[in-house]
Amino acid sequence: MSSDRRRTVVLMMVAISAAAEAGCQQNRAAVVPAAPPVVPVAHPVAREVTDYVDFTGRTEAIHSVDIRPRANGYLVEMPFHEGAEVKKGDLLFVIDPRPYKAQLDQAQGQVDLYRASLKLARVTLARDRAINARSPGSISLQQFDQEQAVVDEAEARVKAFEMSMEIYTLQHEFTKVTSPIDGMISRYYLTRGNLVNQDQTLLTTIVSVDPMYAYFEMDEPTLLRIRRAINEKKVRVPVDGKMSVLMGLQGEEGFPHQGTVNFINNQVNPTTGSILVRGLFPNPKPEDGLRLLSPGMFVRIRLPIGLPHPAVLVADRAIGSDQGTKFVYVLDAKDMVQTRRVRTGSLQEDGLRVIDEGLSPDDRVVVGALQQVRPKLLVEPEPIAMPIPVPGVVVAEPKRKAEATGKTTTKKGEGRPPSKSAGR
Repeated sequence: MSSDRRRTVVLMMVAISAAAEAGCQQNRAAVVPAAPPVVPVAHPVAREVTDYVDFTGRTEAIHSVDIRPRANGYLVEMPFHEGAEVKKGDLLFVIDPRPYKAQLDQAQGQVDLYRASLKLARVTLARDRAINARSPGSISLQQFDQEQAVVDEAEARVKAFEMSMEIYTLQHEFTKVTSPIDGMISRYYLTRGNLVNQDQTLLTTIVSVDPMYAYFEMDEPTLLRIRRAINEKKVRVPVDGKMSVLMGLQGEEGFPHQGTVNFINNQVNPTTGSILVRGLFPNPKPEDGLRLLSPGMFVRIRLPIGLPHPAVLVADRAIGSDQGTKFVYVLDAKDMVQTRRVRTGSLQEDGLRVIDEGLSPDDRVVVGALQQVRPKLLVEPEPIAMPIPVPGVVVAEPKRKAEATGKTTTKKGEGRPPSKSAGR
């Protein structure tokens, strides 16, 4: 290739390279930096709160009785309605009383017989004494001794058969099975005509209904926390020593039922590290209504601890978790996202959670768009009030601002919170 042609090719390549570089510079100049994302921020709420701990428990009747017969025989009557409330002394079952009535009548006849013999012996002894008084020496001392022995023997026989008659009377009374307590009765397990055995056959069960126990397991750290609070006078213990406790049932909001703690076990279970605690709750029957509590129900227990104290609170959904460490996103003075570790407390009824350590009322906490922020990210804050979650209501995220026009637009997929916020 000639030198002129080679020079021409080199010049053409230089020109093409220069044109390409100029085009790239034009394209790079046309790229507009993205605007910082808009995120909702709010100051923590400062107010007084009362600490508490929540547990799960089960209700249990104060009195529970297995009804078993105290006499053998066949069932002849069951004058009660299954599942009804009964009173102490109400008749529940009747066992055929005829054999026991016959034994009782027989014992009564024996008592009457020996009472008559006793009467005769006493009359004979009294008559001989009267004769001997009119004619001294007419009755021998041996005869007096024999007649006195007959009287004593008759008295002993009367007492013995009177005791036997009491036994037969009890056996006759045991043919009527009555309720030993006030409560609600179960179904009958045997129907009329079945043979029942004394102290063995289970006829039905009765449980008391008002008041009702609620048992729950308290963990060891909470137990120590309560005891320290009592020792430090942070918890006021009533004069009777019964602490207040709250209870909620399935489908109820909050803990509307109030009771007292009336028993704490004397030892901690070394297997579970918990101690058994029992609460006592009233279970009244409304007029023309039904009692709410029954034994065996699953319940939620809330135990208040300590006196009201000032605290800062944030929405529970604004708290994230990283390998067990709780944190929130806050904005610094340059509107840059920072991670702040916090120590959380109890969740309040309005959905706000107490922050025991890590936040102050002046901090700006990111409460929305949590999936779109990360540490060291520059954002545009949108101040709002601390959101209070309402069940069934979805809180919309703030709309994005257009880059050029400044008008608010909403993109597809925005305008609502992420389906799952950062887990706690």
